[in-house]
Amino acid sequence: MAAPAARGCSLSGLLPAQTSLEYALLDAVTQQEKDGLVFQYLQKVDGWDQDLALPEFPAGLEWLNTEEPISVYKDLCGKVVVLDFFTYCCINCIHLLPDLHALEHTYSDKDGLLIVGVHSAKFPNEKALDNVRSAVLRYNITHPVVNDAEASLWQELEVSCWPTLVILGPRGNMLFSLIGEGHRDKLFLYTSIALKYYKEKGQIRDHKIGIKLYKDSLPPSPLLFPGKVTVDDVTNRLVIADTGHHRILVIGKNGQIQYSIGGPNPGRKDGIFSESSFNSPQGVAMMNNIIYVADTENHLIRKVDLEAERVSTVAGIGIQGADREGGARGEQQAISSPWDVALGRSGSEAQKDDILWIAMAGTHQIWALLLDSGKLPKKNELKKGTCLRFAGSGNEENRNNAYPHKAGFAQPSGLSVASEEPWSCLFVADSESSTVRSVSLTDGAVKHLVGGERDPMNLFAFGDVDGVGISAKLQHPLGVAWDRRRSLLYVADSYNHKIKVVDPKTKSCTTLAGTGDTSNGVSCSFTESAFNEPGGLCIGENGRLLYVADTNNHQIKVLDLEARTVSVLPVFSSEHAVVDGPLLAEQQKTAPRLPKSAPRVELSLVTARPGQTLHFRLRLDLPAGAKLTEGAPSCWFLTAEDNEWLLEGQIPSGDIENISNQPTIALQIPSDCLAVKAVISISIFLYYCSADSSACMMKGILFRQPLQITNTQPGCGAPVELRYVL
Repeated sequence: MAAPAARGCSLSGLLPAQTSLEYALLDAVTQQEKDGLVFQYLQKVDGWDQDLALPEFPAGLEWLNTEEPISVYKDLCGKVVVLDFFTYCCINCIHLLPDLHALEHTYSDKDGLLIVGVHSAKFPNEKALDNVRSAVLRYNITHPVVNDAEASLWQELEVSCWPTLVILGPRGNMLFSLIGEGHRDKLFLYTSIALKYYKEKGQIRDHKIGIKLYKDSLPPSPLLFPGKVTVDDVTNRLVIADTGHHRILVIGKNGQIQYSIGGPNPGRKDGIFSESSFNSPQGVAMMNNIIYVADTENHLIRKVDLEAERVSTVAGIGIQGADREGGARGEQQAISSPWDVALGRSGSEAQKDDILWIAMAGTHQIWALLLDSGKLPKKNELKKGTCLRFAGSGNEENRNNAYPHKAGFAQPSGLSVASEEPWSCLFVADSESSTVRSVSLTDGAVKHLVGGERDPMNLFAFGDVDGVGISAKLQHPLGVAWDRRRSLLYVADSYNHKIKVVDPKTKSCTTLAGTGDTSNGVSCSFTESAFNEPGGLCIGENGRLLYVADTNNHQIKVLDLEARTVSVLPVFSSEHAVVDGPLLAEQQKTAPRLPKSAPRVELSLVTARPGQTLHFRLRLDLPAGAKLTEGAPSCWFLTAEDNEWLLEGQIPSGDIENISNQPTIALQIPSDCLAVKAVISISIFLYYCSADSSACMMKGILFRQPLQITNTQPGCGAPVELRYVL
């Protein structure tokens, strides 16, 4: 991925010598020959300090994963340093990270190696430190990273592409540069020989750099960077790619987890759910009890069978492929960074969805996996299981063309199928060109819808402008969702932190929800709601609800398209229940956790006898004019710590539908109960909107009721009032 750079202190001084080295390496046969050539090269360039000395990091830059800013000539002195010039949206930069992780595991700072990420942003959104911090966490980057927001170091060295690696010697002297991805062997060769060369010269120091990882300070969360979401209205379930936890969640629409598959650590294993693993899964598509998953960093398409409770691989070989044509059976076909998947049909005669469309971000193409024998436009009959390119040349471009193989995409990241006439197309969120495109399912023609500009080579035509066609501007959109009921397309305009809506008839693009602010607050209204790099979205409830994976806020948000309100979907289970929205806790044995800020109300001792039914009446006074949030039902939950037998046969939870009715919670003391003291906890989870619907609030309240159960006392029959004024 190329970008313009200003003139300055240059890497070009290395070019003649390094080019000669690389030509010589092509003729080398043995490892000993290769090592010798690199050793000779280092002897040659080692004395060029004056011409190839790295300038000091500019003062005032923001650093991540370090205790304090790093100095080239203080902290890096005595180290072989690999500078990784990257921008976090770039798929090529993401592809390079496994190589850097492997290098870090091979050589440590004690060996004299240090990797430093230099983040030089492409998009304005990527300049913000909080967004870089989120990316560092998302991609598990554990080495120091400097936010070179204005690209000052990039320009001084005349870096021209993302990613670019620059290898430094222990005096800050530049030794090598590697442009683009796919240089793992050279990276290891150059680094290992440089460490050996300077160690023999006595210039390597084993001092440590103060590392302070951002991820170590994060609180636990039920979701971590959720990438995509899909819904099955037939079974009333949502599927979430919980990308940061490397797992797939299947949840009911009340938020309770039904299946958690994979996680919490990355891996690559098929089999039963309890043994299966994923690596940063993104796209999900569901048909009946089958879920297809774009297992992005494993370079696989996985199949999750909910009935058999097994995971299998249907495409990919587990390593990044460079093939831009395909045509092999799925499990034998190498693929590259699949980012989204969508189910569709091979023709009007097909009775069911028999094609899995794949946004192949790594090769900038759209691929297809045949789930049954069938045809693609302008293709002969294909066998079941075939995996091949459908559209895109593989060149990183914003090029539309009537011939699908001559079109060009730039990191396609979101898909949605409109199978009905007159549309019959696949909508594509093409992130790096900041456009939304369509691919005809009839003849494969690739057409522009909104965003970008006419020059197919310009991938910098981005912005935040509502408009028509090319006059509309987006910033790195990652998701699209087709609303069949209204014939509208919803777009996750990720780096503008907004949800936009496109009318494909008129090509008009307008903001539906989001202010552009990245706060984590929840407002009831579309116009005041906030998102942070939303990555995926889907339509549910027959077109009434729009579910949004609000990636950097670690939430699923629910947009009611009729009431025009926004709420947060809860995600909870009996094993890991955290308040992040309304909780419906039917049939759970473990109470969800209340926020630390939740008030505790200690009630007076109540005496009861065996067999008696106690009644607790809720009286919760809302602020004037406020009302319960319809889209986020409030609820109560009973627990009796160390005395759970008191709740056997009871109803442990329930909804609060109307506070003014003062709902009652009943608890019957077991008839065979012996005299005992106990404490009942009643947790209340309340969601309400202000009188003007400008904001939604969540309030957690804990009531603790001590009990004295005795055979000698008649017990009190009057209801116990649980009162709290909000």
